[in-house]
Amino acid sequence: MPHYLIAQSELPEEREARRRRAGKSSGETYAATLEQMQPGIATTIVSPADDAASGFSTDRLAAFDAVFLTGSPMHVYDDSPEVRRQLDFMRCVFAAGLPSFGSCAGLQIAVAAAGGRVRKMPERMEAGIARRITPTEAGRDHPLLAGRPLSWDAPAIHGDEVEELPPGATLLASNAVTRVQAAEIRFDGGVFWGVQYHPELALREIALAIAAQAGDLVEAGLANTEGDVEAWSSDLDALHEAPDDRALRWRLGVDGEFAEERLRRREIANFLSQLRKLRG
Repeated sequence: MPHYLIAQSELPEEREARRRRAGKSSGETYAATLEQMQPGIATTIVSPADDAASGFSTDRLAAFDAVFLTGSPMHVYDDSPEVRRQLDFMRCVFAAGLPSFGSCAGLQIAVAAAGGRVRKMPERMEAGIARRITPTEAGRDHPLLAGRPLSWDAPAIHGDEVEELPPGATLLASNAVTRVQAAEIRFDGGVFWGVQYHPELALREIALAIAAQAGDLVEAGLANTEGDVEAWSSDLDALHEAPDDRALRWRLGVDGEFAEERLRRREIANFLSQLRKLRG
């Protein structure tokens, strides 16, 4: 039975705020998603950024089949004890040769740990729907993106982005808003696959997230009023309940790649299918 380690970089107050809003911390969301996709697996959730987080040795990590890094509000360009602990954890994962997958801040943590750079997005944020993601030439044949069409939309919410990939990394997908939407990183014996968007999230979680950041979306120019954000959030929540609703898909401008849970989770499913090869 596979045993997966889920590393959440939310701090305790952020985890509690997310539980109040969405019912789960980011790590608990990942665990629920993985357990739906592979019933019977075991998951362990850890919080490497916490003050009380215990050390992670390569021997301890070797007990797991893979590591998943969640999204969070963490800014990995901040030189704080929490960020340093999170990056130290990721370097241990690379050194252990353990396959890893991450989304949003999870991608950014892996990038920074391997020597790349992350920055605040210069003029805007990407929220709700990452539009028209397209694979690079390398991405078209990469197993992470197997089954994806030539362009797709995905759930997303972030104000930071990868500025520069580390040496040895491969850019797999981009869009007009964020150049690094998917990447592979090979570093210190380990392999990481990651995306800037959120294949693990239910549409209801994205709806709640944008509603909670309505003021930020207006400030970023993504909506004219907080009422507009509320209406958009309501449509996403309705699509969660009725993913086949053609009128809702048309109003939101999405297709099955975004609306259907199985298709939305392609990257996670592809990573799981390749674990034997990634472990060498």
